[in-house]
Amino acid sequence: MIQEAEAFEPEATRRTAGVAESSRANRGWWDRNADEYQVEHGTFLGDDRFVWGPEGLDEVEAELLGPPEELKGKDVLEIGAGAAQCARWLAGQGARPVALDISHRQLQHALRIGAPFPLVCADAGALPFADGSFDLVCSAYGALPFVADPVLVLKEVHRVLRPGGRLVFSVTHPIRWAFPDEPGPEGLSVSASYFDRTPYVEEDDQGRAVYVEHHRTIGDRVRDVVAAGLRLVDLVEPEWPAWNTSEWGGWSPLRGNLIPGTAVFVCERSETEAPPAGG
Repeated sequence: MIQEAEAFEPEATRRTAGVAESSRANRGWWDRNADEYQVEHGTFLGDDRFVWGPEGLDEVEAELLGPPEELKGKDVLEIGAGAAQCARWLAGQGARPVALDISHRQLQHALRIGAPFPLVCADAGALPFADGSFDLVCSAYGALPFVADPVLVLKEVHRVLRPGGRLVFSVTHPIRWAFPDEPGPEGLSVSASYFDRTPYVEEDDQGRAVYVEHHRTIGDRVRDVVAAGLRLVDLVEPEWPAWNTSEWGGWSPLRGNLIPGTAVFVCERSETEAPPAGG
């Protein structure tokens, strides 16, 4: 799981959690924990670096959005932007980014660092943009691990993308759900069914969800992309690099050298598809 420690100790369970409950819980969780998250991970993420996950795969080398020199002038939406480190890097390449996050407090950190581009506080399942507004959409561990209906989000992305546009998003590698979320040897033994899609939920003492993550298998993720009208063109499973000696929750060099921790999906909207009505 991706969660960080909170001041109180919620009760962890596996149970169903719908769209509204998941959205409400995760908006509150990120608002409460944004400060701690930025303190703990801000150095690794940098102020204007585009990293796809805890392994440290950098867009400078990966070029999953395309060659950096071709980003100039592109309209780009970052979903689940946090403190907008990725959007800031995109702006440095000459792109025109918009950084969106469900958490107001996360976006306040974007303002603290500096954001010479629009910041939008909104739910990824209801993007407040016109049809065909963007050339590219990206999301590094943003929104999709936390939403109950990923197809709804992906359909919204399809709507705001221009024909030929690209979506790249990273999530926890689905295989990790079969293992304990521990960085040491105890995190290397299968403890649950990979096929159990019951959400991970943390509850307060009244049984209300305060944090939710949703599990999708690799096959589920591929089918979600297709159901949204997008085409999967690549699936990247970053290997753990020798330079990265840090731990991030359940991510560690020990586990990273043996099992994948991140899955990056590279998707496109067809160039020949007719523009949406009104776009």
